[in-house]
Amino acid sequence: MSLKHILFAGILAAVPTLAAAHVVVEDPYAIVSSPVAQSGAAFMSIYNHNDYDDVVIGASSDIAARVELHTHIQTDDGVMRMVEMEEGIPLAADETVMLQRGGMHVMLLGLTRSLAHGDSFMLTLEFESSDPVTIEVPVDLERTDAEMPMGGAMQHNHGTGG
Repeated sequence: MSLKHILFAGILAAVPTLAAAHVVVEDPYAIVSSPVAQSGAAFMSIYNHNDYDDVVIGASSDIAARVELHTHIQTDDGVMRMVEMEEGIPLAADETVMLQRGGMHVMLLGLTRSLAHGDSFMLTLEFESSDPVTIEVPVDLERTDAEMPMGGAMQHNHGTGG
């Protein structure tokens, strides 16, 4: 086989990869409340680089016994309550979804090791249609977000059923 044929075969083999459904995750970071915390949260932006809607249906990491997709809702009495998003996080085609404090986020439950500022860990996001995405998530305990809800009590419900 000539070099030209080998190169052409290589290009053809790469085409399905270039056309594969994918999402882009940017600016990930995680927080924990203390060095002995049993849970933490990860935040990021997720851009659906597809021409169709998708859904984040799950996540996993070796640093937690369970990883869940959560959001916050305000109860009738004004208390912010964290709940699991059992149906996943919807991602509209060609749109970015922000996972941020006070909103949707990835919850790390039953941490298997302590997380300190400057540490990092691997997190895999799973999608309904796109290929899984594995990212490195830095622990940033000094970061503040303007989106953090002000005032009101926060209720964390990590039991079964949300």
